[in-house]
Amino acid sequence: MSTDLLTPDKIASVSLAEADRDPDAFAQELGHSFEEYGFAVIADHGIPQELIDRAEEQAKAFFALPEEIKKKYALGQGGARGYTPFGIETAKGHKAHDLKEFWHVGRELAAGHQFREVMDDNVWPAEVPGFKATFLELYDTFDRTGLKVLSAIARYLGMDEDYFRDTVRDGNSVLRLLHYPPQTEPTGEHIRAGAHEDINTITLLLGAEEAGLELLTKDGRWIPVSPKPGQLVINIGDMLQRLTNGKLRSTSHRVVNPSPDRASNARYSMPFFLHFRPDFTIEALPGTVPAGEQPKWPPISSHDYLLERLREIKLT
Repeated sequence: MSTDLLTPDKIASVSLAEADRDPDAFAQELGHSFEEYGFAVIADHGIPQELIDRAEEQAKAFFALPEEIKKKYALGQGGARGYTPFGIETAKGHKAHDLKEFWHVGRELAAGHQFREVMDDNVWPAEVPGFKATFLELYDTFDRTGLKVLSAIARYLGMDEDYFRDTVRDGNSVLRLLHYPPQTEPTGEHIRAGAHEDINTITLLLGAEEAGLELLTKDGRWIPVSPKPGQLVINIGDMLQRLTNGKLRSTSHRVVNPSPDRASNARYSMPFFLHFRPDFTIEALPGTVPAGEQPKWPPISSHDYLLERLREIKLT
């Protein structure tokens, strides 16, 4: 399988089409990158460019609305639905808030669904025509793509490739539309996104072509993650790290402030935080705990873990 190496550190850059042509080789390349870096880059992911372009334009249209209109949609809910204003989210262990605002789209559930008590209804901005249809379509497309990546991860772990299908069925996954405004004055200690690890199972990120995303290597170096236009960045979240007893890395990453020549440019991106279903118990998989040792983390439900982490980042 050909690999377009993005850095001397050899973060895997693979084509999702290879998952069908040579599933074992694809799984090995992806899995090794997740073990070493917690990150990989994926091309040919199947998300239509027309849908990506439409979503980007509608996200920009929403963030361009007056503040008083946007704040109509700031409903709390742990930041899980609707709008979260600039200056709210703060990385775990940090005092300085991130320089960003965002919108969240969650899963649409039928009346009477068992998870409705822990998953709120979406809200939609009436001021942006087509917003609901576009982002529900993108959400579903991300969901399908994520499942294909998880199948490769299961294969890498020596498990049935359909293992994750039930673990994420009706999962509390969230699509985030991110806006980092232009920087026209000194930002002090604040950066676009402070160093953090993601809470969820895996994250699929569109829109990381604008420089700024960096990951922390095992030996303590910050290195850039620089996908080509249209490629997906995938990273492991804390939930999957716990499930694999640390075999797959949930890597600290950040979005640094732009260089002076790019400071007047806004940055937009769309991460999809794929989650386990709320009642799934996260405990070390068989074979991931060495003989004679205890798991690194105790069992916990994915919902309880999510609430614990949301409190830490000041979204609840």
